[in-house]
Amino acid sequence: MKAKTYSTNSIIPGIAKEYDMVYFVNTSRKGLSYEDFVKIAKQTPFSIDDWSSFLHLSERTMQRYKKENKPFDPIHTEKILEIALLYDQGTDTFGDASGFNLWLDLPNVGLGGVTPKSLLDSTFGVTMLRHALVRIENGIPA
Repeated sequence: MKAKTYSTNSIIPGIAKEYDMVYFVNTSRKGLSYEDFVKIAKQTPFSIDDWSSFLHLSERTMQRYKKENKPFDPIHTEKILEIALLYDQGTDTFGDASGFNLWLDLPNVGLGGVTPKSLLDSTFGVTMLRHALVRIENGIPA
């Protein structure tokens, strides 16, 4: 099953313009390598502290993943990929990363007055942001 095609290249290693959901299922099951996580993280404005918060992992655990170069657990892999997909969608919606990065850091009335970035620690929050981006794509204030 293929998902939406975005005009930008994905920040997910090995993925181009079209997302293959089988890739995400398989990657989630086996776990994303720390090396691939770093490739994703470097293309976002998020620090390792931010990612640690989004994934509900301590900095020490993040350091252990790095040191042992072990793959992330499936639940954390899914969260990383979910945020990466959202980032791809956001940069496509805004036309570039800088516009999307700014939107992530500004309080948003449509999201209850919080910054979109503050919602990235929850699957429900990421879903809210995906819906907000679709509204923006369709010219509806979000």
